[in-house]
Amino acid sequence: MDSIIEVQRQTHEEIEHFERALYTVLSRPQQTHETRLQTDHKAAQILDRISSRVATLNGIYQDQNSRKTEIDALSTNPNDLTEFYSRLRKIQEHYAKYPDSVASGFDLELAAFLDDGMDLGEDEEYEQDDPIALMFSGEEQYGKYLDLYANHTAYNNLKNIGKRLPYLQYLDVLLAAQSTNVHSELSKDCRLSRDYELYIKALHTYLLSFTKRAQPLVDIESQQRESEAAFEKQWAEGDNSEWIDSRLAKENGGEEGIWCSACQKMYSKQTVYDAHLSSKKHIKATAKQANSEQPPTNPNGPAPSHSTGNGTTPNQPQNKHRTAAMLTFLTTKLLASLVPVLNETKSNVERRFSLTAREREQELLEQSKPKPAVTPAAGASGEAGADEEEEEERIYNPLKLPLGWDGKPIPYWLYKLHGLGMDLTFVPAENSHKLYFGDQEKLRQAFPVAEKLKREGRNEIFEQETMEELEDEEGNVYNRKTYEDLKKQGLI
Repeated sequence: MDSIIEVQRQTHEEIEHFERALYTVLSRPQQTHETRLQTDHKAAQILDRISSRVATLNGIYQDQNSRKTEIDALSTNPNDLTEFYSRLRKIQEHYAKYPDSVASGFDLELAAFLDDGMDLGEDEEYEQDDPIALMFSGEEQYGKYLDLYANHTAYNNLKNIGKRLPYLQYLDVLLAAQSTNVHSELSKDCRLSRDYELYIKALHTYLLSFTKRAQPLVDIESQQRESEAAFEKQWAEGDNSEWIDSRLAKENGGEEGIWCSACQKMYSKQTVYDAHLSSKKHIKATAKQANSEQPPTNPNGPAPSHSTGNGTTPNQPQNKHRTAAMLTFLTTKLLASLVPVLNETKSNVERRFSLTAREREQELLEQSKPKPAVTPAAGASGEAGADEEEEEERIYNPLKLPLGWDGKPIPYWLYKLHGLGMDLTFVPAENSHKLYFGDQEKLRQAFPVAEKLKREGRNEIFEQETMEELEDEEGNVYNRKTYEDLKKQGLI
């Protein structure tokens, strides 16, 4: 079974089985966001295994010497087939013992992908751990939203930032990266600081990690390599003026002053230069320079030819902020691919801001409840069940009232209070005269009705006054009007 030809055949068979498994996984119903993401992760794992076996198979085909040795061992003497039948007998014995299996335990690996992981017994009361759910934080909600609160805090702590932004405006800043480089709103002094480089590095790391977890079928690594190559081309063409520190450029450009090769610093005045010669820092730097073979760097003279490994010299001012510039470019490309998720994140934050504390707690409790698993058997009738559930959840709204934050129609009194039913459309000037007199005609028709209602109201008040009975101190009973008249006359 160690024959290189048999390994070749076996590898081809495994690739074919993985391709069939990939088709089976992708053809399953994906009704929810969770099932879609689980399917994508499983498909990505299968593709990784196919790629690794293709690489192995390619290496075997490239190794012509081993293949030639194997073939020569089987065909050295055409009349002697002992070696051939010996190997054939081993293969037959193996498949007679394991007729339905693939060599090297491959069948177990394949079954792990085809198993949906939802065949729990009815007596089991525990829920299986979901490895995909463990990849995301509670704020990310299974890869639906971005969790940028830590990056938002780091952004507001940058130096020379000016005005600090609330979280929603910070999301708007990231969304603006569709049309320009991210954080172009920051001042140049802020973007050239060390804090900004650390911030943009953390933001790029998070976005790259989220994309890998939420979009496993996207080859984000290749996209980032292409973006990095595009950045290198722009940088080589000199499109880096916004990342050059003008003060450092002046110093390295040969501005008049005194250069200290030991301290690697330019001093503008002779007195300042003489004062630093006796400092401990200068003495220590001089001793270190004497023991070092590296020549001193003088911006007024020729620059040294040593390189940092990427073709640039460290003393050039445009290379000092190259890392921050590249991370900003790569982060911009990542944000452009995450625009839908950013929009969903902003909508979710706005919705949560409108909830009360009690409503937020209730939402967290509902999210923590385990969701019923959807088995492949139920997937066949999934669409019909979804339609029935949609009909059950259909809201009765005959008045066509607007929906509130909970998805239900707002109360009718609130609809009238805000004047949502009023037609505020401006009427043309030629119709205003007609509409005015039309309203007057309606008023004339309404006056008799109003008078009738007024009379009925007065009669009702009179009846209440005449029907109500009051008793005096002597026990005599009068209606309310008579009682009040006698009392005014002093007879009671």
